[in-house]
Amino acid sequence: MSNADIVVGEIIGTAILILFGAGVCAAVTLRYSKARASGWIVIAFGWGFGVMAGAYTAAPLSGGQLNPAVTLGIAVDTGEWDKVGLYLLGQMIGAMLGAVLAYLVYFAQFQANIRETGTTEGTAEEPTPTLGIFSTIPEIRSPVANLMTEIIATIALVLPILAFGLTTGLGESGVLVLIVALLVVGIGLSLGGPTGYAINPARDLGPRIVHTFLPIPNKGTSDWGYAWVPVVGPLIGGGLAGLIYNAAF
Repeated sequence: MSNADIVVGEIIGTAILILFGAGVCAAVTLRYSKARASGWIVIAFGWGFGVMAGAYTAAPLSGGQLNPAVTLGIAVDTGEWDKVGLYLLGQMIGAMLGAVLAYLVYFAQFQANIRETGTTEGTAEEPTPTLGIFSTIPEIRSPVANLMTEIIATIALVLPILAFGLTTGLGESGVLVLIVALLVVGIGLSLGGPTGYAINPARDLGPRIVHTFLPIPNKGTSDWGYAWVPVVGPLIGGGLAGLIYNAAF
């Protein structure tokens, strides 16, 4: 893989991942979406399909890592660090691009995110907070507990991904990406409740940066005080997964 292929592949693949992921969160969250309030299962599958679409698209160019925690886990296991920076660059650019595209898809809904007055009941409806569409928010704000959740959930992602490579013919058959997508769905359903399962530093940080600058009416805070947790936790988890895999397999 050339350096250009790695960067371009990771940009395209991660952009597709975030477009699907932020898109499904917007669909479930925003007031005038047809899918409003359709629930956590829809969100989990939306992110899983995003992984599938992004990784299959990027695979011929970059291998479709799409996640700094996965890139770090692979580097820790193999000892090959020379391309890590290229992967991280593509992933961050792609994550921000995907967030912008999701915003454009739901542009009218975001613009309608205003306080409503004069309803038939005579009450006002509060604007919808928008950060959760782009980045993760913990249900209970506890830095130690939130960090532990992200570390464990990321190990549960990266360690199986590394181990899947031991299954003869899985990659050649084209099924590997589908299985990883289902793994992400499973993590969302089983481990996503406490923090919203970032398990990917670029997935959280890139869209959070975009949310900070987007002209969304009444968008609320970008919560930079919490932003370190979904970056540091997945990086620790990815590194630990690489060490565990290297030692056990």
